[in-house]
Amino acid sequence: MNTQAPLATDSLATWLDYWGHVHVTGIDLGLERVIPVAEKLGVTHPQAKVFTVAGTNGKGSTTTTLAAILNAAGYHVGLYQSPHIYRFNERVKIAGLEVDDQSLIDAFVQVDQARRECGLSLSFFEATTLAAFVIFKHKHCDVWVLEVGLGGRLDVVNVVNPDIAVVTNIGLDHTDWLGDSIEKIAFEKAGIIRPNIPVIFGGQQQLPQAIAHKVAECNAKLYALNHDYFYQIDNNGQTWNFASSATTLKLPTGSLALDNISTAVAAVLVSDLQISQLALSQGIQNAKLQGRFEIRQIQDKTVIFDAGHNPHGVEFLLKQLQQYLSHHPQYTEVVTVFSMLTDKDIKSVCDMLKDHIALWKIAALDVPRAAPLTQLDVALGNQNVQHFDSVKLAFKSALDETNNNQLILVCGSFHTLEAVWEYLEAC
Repeated sequence: MNTQAPLATDSLATWLDYWGHVHVTGIDLGLERVIPVAEKLGVTHPQAKVFTVAGTNGKGSTTTTLAAILNAAGYHVGLYQSPHIYRFNERVKIAGLEVDDQSLIDAFVQVDQARRECGLSLSFFEATTLAAFVIFKHKHCDVWVLEVGLGGRLDVVNVVNPDIAVVTNIGLDHTDWLGDSIEKIAFEKAGIIRPNIPVIFGGQQQLPQAIAHKVAECNAKLYALNHDYFYQIDNNGQTWNFASSATTLKLPTGSLALDNISTAVAAVLVSDLQISQLALSQGIQNAKLQGRFEIRQIQDKTVIFDAGHNPHGVEFLLKQLQQYLSHHPQYTEVVTVFSMLTDKDIKSVCDMLKDHIALWKIAALDVPRAAPLTQLDVALGNQNVQHFDSVKLAFKSALDETNNNQLILVCGSFHTLEAVWEYLEAC
């Protein structure tokens, strides 16, 4: 805790490096250290409407859509998401725009002063999350849209009481921290639920008992996909219908997953905010998210970036890929630039992708939790695999060697996408 703090005049990179070394571990679930600091900063009871979103997959798409709709409706929205892909500033947006470096640095100065006065250390994620809250308070945001980082019950985002709680779905991920069953993980996600508030459950699966129990305990009002609200895409593929007991709407499909768009629509409709159908439509069309089946043209090659890193995420990636290939028959093969973290379900992800990939270009990530090449090789079995010393070199090879019939897919981890972006920035 005696680590020398940077100055307000130091760079954002210097501050981020500092927060990476203040605490003994990068992930330290629990709110005991965070709450006193948050209270000293005055961010635990914001004068704003708060939407908190937890779930295994789809949090990013859901929070992005929520914020876009609320921005279109004229609210001053603070959006907090993690992790970032290309720049740290992606994590904190106000009115749809990333905050500038100095706003983050000024907030970091306040967070560091508060945690020192409390005699406490904070993890990187705790400190950076509290900084986002400080910015939202300072900028007088009247709506906060918050994405939970890990779990829910013990995540730093949960120091703020939500007015609307959203759980997108429940899958097996982060089992070392959250538990090794759907019910154990659901119990952690349900920790964001508060008494007498609306709760949206956007999972396609049966409602986990842990969430049902928490809803009943809190006398909350549950709205579940395929039970309390529904969506159906029209034959033209350009519009879809949202239906609940209160309303029926025809809306544009947008570029994100309809499961998550419909969940965002359900959440804003059960709030007491004034949201027109025009704002819903504009928000859905404006909602874009980097790294979620993001299609880019690079050196005359089509490259798709997708941050799916668990079976549920890859299942959705494959649905989108098959749909894309059906509309672009010139692509007969997919070449993937691939790497994952060692604590993910690498075997299941590789098994799901195998039948769709003609050539794998793999490398170990340059992060502490990187899966070594040997682990990736075992998961891939007898696939057509090429090894590289870095993800950047793997991507360069893909650009140089693919032909006009081959599509490049970059996937497996947010870190895989980040490595490619760093390569492109340096070019």
